[in-house]
Amino acid sequence: MTDVFTDLKWRGLIHQATDEQHLQKWLSEGCRTLYIGFDPTADSLHVGSLLQLMMLRRFQRAGHRPIALVGGATGMIGDPSGKNDERNLLSLDALHANVLGMEQQMRSFLDFDCGKTSAALVNNADWMRNFSYLDFLRDVGKHFPVNVMMNKDSVKSRLQRDDGGISFTEFSYMLLQAYDFVHLSAEFDCELQCGGSDQWGNITAGIDLARRLRGQQLYGITCPLLTKADGSKMGKTESGTIWLAADRTSPYQFYQYWINVTDEDVGKCLRVLTELSQEEIEALDCATAERADQREAQKRLAEELTKLVHGAEGYAVATQATRIFFGEEISDLSDSELLQIFSDVPSETLERSRIEGEGLTVIDGLIATGLVKSKGEARRAIEQGGAYVNNRRVTELAAMLTAKDLASESVIVLRRGKRNYALLRLSS
Repeated sequence: MTDVFTDLKWRGLIHQATDEQHLQKWLSEGCRTLYIGFDPTADSLHVGSLLQLMMLRRFQRAGHRPIALVGGATGMIGDPSGKNDERNLLSLDALHANVLGMEQQMRSFLDFDCGKTSAALVNNADWMRNFSYLDFLRDVGKHFPVNVMMNKDSVKSRLQRDDGGISFTEFSYMLLQAYDFVHLSAEFDCELQCGGSDQWGNITAGIDLARRLRGQQLYGITCPLLTKADGSKMGKTESGTIWLAADRTSPYQFYQYWINVTDEDVGKCLRVLTELSQEEIEALDCATAERADQREAQKRLAEELTKLVHGAEGYAVATQATRIFFGEEISDLSDSELLQIFSDVPSETLERSRIEGEGLTVIDGLIATGLVKSKGEARRAIEQGGAYVNNRRVTELAAMLTAKDLASESVIVLRRGKRNYALLRLSS
């Protein structure tokens, strides 16, 4: 049995624990069952969820049984923890779609067929739908002292606001999550709940409820939230959230996010998000300190996470896209591969007949895609060596675009300067 607690401590993944010394001994004594809950606010998980998925994965690889709980019931209310405003309530159809999307992603992180440590995937809607309002108040609500709930940080911070406070709906969230812990302890012998540091109040509420209802001792661990050195959330960019779904954030965009992590943050990310050994991470720390310009740690981080989330194929696409964006000649790709690489690049669609026969001039192609505004500007770009077709420099003002210039079935890639790309898409 691997000493998972010591590893979590070294990686900086223990923020709070109910009893550190006892937990470490308890975890070393045999296979334990733990769970982490995920809020289904979208049909994909995001970088903020990655740390929690890796927590479950670490425990499973250390010989314990993980449960991933999707909050089909609690997601209808929304967790007030760490939130300044009331959440918009999701429709049942939207919630169902979100749960299905998250379930599919979780299966790529956890092993659901490995004997006694097989992961379980549960949805709290499956047991909460059996409760009537009155039954829940009678059987669960009576065990929650309101004064204790009012002192939880997630509630207290909202009550101190002058412009909204907290609704009874969100106030009740704590009861539902607490009951999840009690239910899982009864059905799966689950005795440990983990979560982000903002979940401490909800976790201890479940521990209190198990003691009051069943006289049972449960345990809790929280890990720090995934933040940058400046305190802002990891996984956010100017263009939005970094998702784990390829159709929301392409493998190339995902890879590039980690390549661009700062030197101040890369060591932490290697520790909390990867399974690299202590020796390798410390060697990468030294590389960052001694030759930061080579970005060895960032490249290793991007490789590990892209392979984990998008597989070896996604990593290959991401690295190929990186080479292409740095000038590698483009040829023999499929439309899907090319459009994935250039998912954020502007494009213009023309009839395929425009490149048949003598073809279309490169000058007209540059104008059509918006890379230049006039023929004069296009000529200057070519004369100055700044016009490219599929990353091959154009040297002749009279150069033509023909079917031979297709980089895939229906796309020609044009470029002006070092980084200004556009796609010329040909319709049949």
